[in-house]
Amino acid sequence: MFSQLLLMQVAVAAGVAVLATGLFLAPLSHLLDDQAMRQALAIAQTTAAQPQIAEDLQSTRPSPDGPVQAQAERIRKASRAEYVVVMDMRKVRWSHRDPSQIGKVVSTDPTEALAGNEVMEIDSGTLGRSARGKVPLRDEDDRIIGAVSVGIEYDSVRSRLIHAIPELFAYAGAALAIGALAAYLISRRVQRQTRDLAFSDISALLDEREAMLHGIREGVVALDRGGRVRLLNDEARRLLGIGDEAVGQSLDTALGDGRTTDVLAGRVTGTDLLTVRGQRVLVANRMPTDDGGAVATLRDRTELEQLGRELDSTRGLIDALRAQDHEHANRMHTLLGLLELEMYEDAVEFVGEVVGDHRTTAEQVTEKIHDPLLAALLVGKATVAAERGVALWIADRTLLPNRLIDPRGLVTIVGNLVDNALDAVAGTPHARVEVELRAEGRTAVLRVRDTGPGIPAERRELIFTDGWSTKEPPAYGKRGIGLSLVRRLAERQGGSARVGEAEGGGAEFTVVLPEALEEAGLTPGPAAGGRGVLAPMREAPAPRTPTLDTPVPFSEEESR
Repeated sequence: MFSQLLLMQVAVAAGVAVLATGLFLAPLSHLLDDQAMRQALAIAQTTAAQPQIAEDLQSTRPSPDGPVQAQAERIRKASRAEYVVVMDMRKVRWSHRDPSQIGKVVSTDPTEALAGNEVMEIDSGTLGRSARGKVPLRDEDDRIIGAVSVGIEYDSVRSRLIHAIPELFAYAGAALAIGALAAYLISRRVQRQTRDLAFSDISALLDEREAMLHGIREGVVALDRGGRVRLLNDEARRLLGIGDEAVGQSLDTALGDGRTTDVLAGRVTGTDLLTVRGQRVLVANRMPTDDGGAVATLRDRTELEQLGRELDSTRGLIDALRAQDHEHANRMHTLLGLLELEMYEDAVEFVGEVVGDHRTTAEQVTEKIHDPLLAALLVGKATVAAERGVALWIADRTLLPNRLIDPRGLVTIVGNLVDNALDAVAGTPHARVEVELRAEGRTAVLRVRDTGPGIPAERRELIFTDGWSTKEPPAYGKRGIGLSLVRRLAERQGGSARVGEAEGGGAEFTVVLPEALEEAGLTPGPAAGGRGVLAPMREAPAPRTPTLDTPVPFSEEESR
């Protein structure tokens, strides 16, 4: 590639030198011709200005030995002109370089000069091609009595031009040599920068680069030094929800305000930074480049985040089941003791109370929340809350019909808010979390209150930011996504999510979801194939253990 590039550059330099020389020679030839014609005209004017010539033209006859010929030859020799011809009004020569031409009519037309005009031209005569100047000859009364024609050999003009050509080519050769040296240095630099790769190798590398960029399952965003997008691969377009129109735009224009823009622009620093774009949880890394730009990579960890949260929930349920198994064993021992003591009535009453505890919990939820997914979620969360020593209450105002358009989205919102509330009140005395869900027309309103320490006013907007959290990260990744997802899910449905101070202390999260429910009468019931609800069970005796409507005390002695 080095030799090819050098030859191309030398050829270009040579072509430019030849073209420049040709462009210079063409106007130079015209310039020299013009100078010769003006010189001939000046000699003719000087000759015509001699009063003696006019007097001799009127007082003598044309002769090779006449005074007009003598004066004209003197001027010709002094000026080194090819000829100086003086003619009368009949166009007859009175002087000439060849004496035999004196007395004869001139070979070229002197009409313009005899008419009083000055003429410059290049023409051919008896002495060949010459640059000529013709002026009228006037007497002392300013009458035209003849004309003076002066010629300069055209070959002399051409010789001046030919004489100048070697010098011009010397300059052109010097310029070509400098250009060749510059081409050599540039080629060497290009060779080092391209690591001596041939053009075909570079083309193949570019093809491979394009295939690799658009084939990997990781988003790549390249930025120039001005922060404008200059490259997006297919995965980056999918993750960010933008297209080719973003290329050439700034990040603020292409993505809008938000944490994703700040992370990609480098306004937020760090590695494996979490951000939320639409419904996707992304992990971003940014690497500056030598030209002042940067390359950012994006990984989609939405599914991993969901799996991690499901794992957390599963672990909580396993812990709760383990505790219930332990408690069940204690109850079995108690029942066995009652039977061995032949206290059969007490044994029956004890079994009824135990069965009634679990039955009442499910019934209380399904009486107020008719959507099966939400009901199942809250029943499971009640078990987790009891295991953690937290009372999970369903507010008296709660009433949600089975007409949700997006129950899974609301499950995500409720699950995240309840989990955050349980974390906030964990380890506090008289810990309690209250959930209120109700329908106002087609709008769903959710409130989750806790008795924790609450959230300072200056941090109430910050907690909805991607990646912000006060808790230790879990084993599978980082925190700071739950509340951000809650707000984004709410805003996607045209709603809102905010936090304030609960009555009596603690935090109160409020989520409003407009158009979250279908119109009444349009949703088929369970018998018609619609979503079902948890089947109510028969009445149980009044429980002596805590339910969802009463605080749930918890102690290590009870778990044992």
